[in-house]
Amino acid sequence: MYRDSKRLFWWTRMKRDIAEFVAKCDTCNRTKAERQRPAGLLKPLEIPMWKWEKITMDFIVGLPRTPKGNDSIWVIVDRLTKSAHFIPVNTRFDTAKLVEIYVQNILRLHGAPLSIVSDRGPQFTAKFWKSLHKAMDTKLDYSTAYHPQTDGQTERVNQLLEDLLRACVLTYGLNWEASLPFAEFSYNNSYQASIGMSPFQALYGRQCRTPLMWEEAGERQFYGPAMFIEAAENVTKVRENLKIAQSRQKSYADKCRRELTFDEGEFVYLKVSPLRGTKRFHTSGKLAPRYIGPFRIKRKVGNLAYELELPEHLSRVHPVFHISLEAVDLQDNLEHLECLVQILDRAEKGTRRTRILVCKVMWSNHSEREATWEKESELQEKYPHLFENE
Repeated sequence: MYRDSKRLFWWTRMKRDIAEFVAKCDTCNRTKAERQRPAGLLKPLEIPMWKWEKITMDFIVGLPRTPKGNDSIWVIVDRLTKSAHFIPVNTRFDTAKLVEIYVQNILRLHGAPLSIVSDRGPQFTAKFWKSLHKAMDTKLDYSTAYHPQTDGQTERVNQLLEDLLRACVLTYGLNWEASLPFAEFSYNNSYQASIGMSPFQALYGRQCRTPLMWEEAGERQFYGPAMFIEAAENVTKVRENLKIAQSRQKSYADKCRRELTFDEGEFVYLKVSPLRGTKRFHTSGKLAPRYIGPFRIKRKVGNLAYELELPEHLSRVHPVFHISLEAVDLQDNLEHLECLVQILDRAEKGTRRTRILVCKVMWSNHSEREATWEKESELQEKYPHLFENE
């Protein structure tokens, strides 16, 4: 817009005025794609102290119906050992049936966990499910709205399980439920780089016996106190490996992200997915606005989420959103500020009688091709530190 306008018009602070106008344009803020890195640095979940103390869960849905009538998989993963259970279920099961399955497959084997991380599916927000875990003193931690990265562990396990089942279906047909126990065995017995061993070994303290191990000379035998010492040392090793893995993952992830914070009372736009937003936010599909709002920030939730004041017609949408789904709304009393980054060149311009020293400068948020010529005298007043060595 600036390049097109400067061929026909000119006024003082022209570039800054145009930048402020575009930044405050409501239509532009709603429709334009974001060109910046996603907001919000990676915040890893706290590492548990013991096995199956803190777990995550999710559903894989949309699978072909099996002869037993199941069409989805309930994936439950331990956050410490990464061991998992894959349970075939039907999407029509009510909360009471899911609780029965949970007791048979998880509570019976591992006891009641301290916390469960899940999305806000209707199964996990039902009163019966909440009252059960309240009685067992289990904390239910829900992910923020439309941000599945909160439970990235289970999302990754879902991908691995789907790949395993695709391979089984190619060989054994569409009855994926018959192959599910073998997929669980394969996953739990596979080496995990984040913990430095397989989930089975992290859980039980030894490698799982398989046909590959039948010809080995033997296994170490532990009795009495030595068995408990070995188990405690194994957990310590797993926690140390997880700390290293989390630090490495955070350094990689933060390279592609940017830090951003908002204050209570500010107004922000909310990013809407074209597919999910069609019905959920009453927009119009593929050509719908990328953002809706602006909405006022009611309060900050944790380090990376905010609760918004949503209008009445969005009352069924959970009001807490991750910062990566939000964009600032520039009000009329705000200004667009640019900083001088580098002086690229100098020259003299003017008439025969009047000569003016000018500098070619590059500004923040702009490339070298967008450098502008400015009066040196004005630059010396605003940016004296750039001329200190002269």
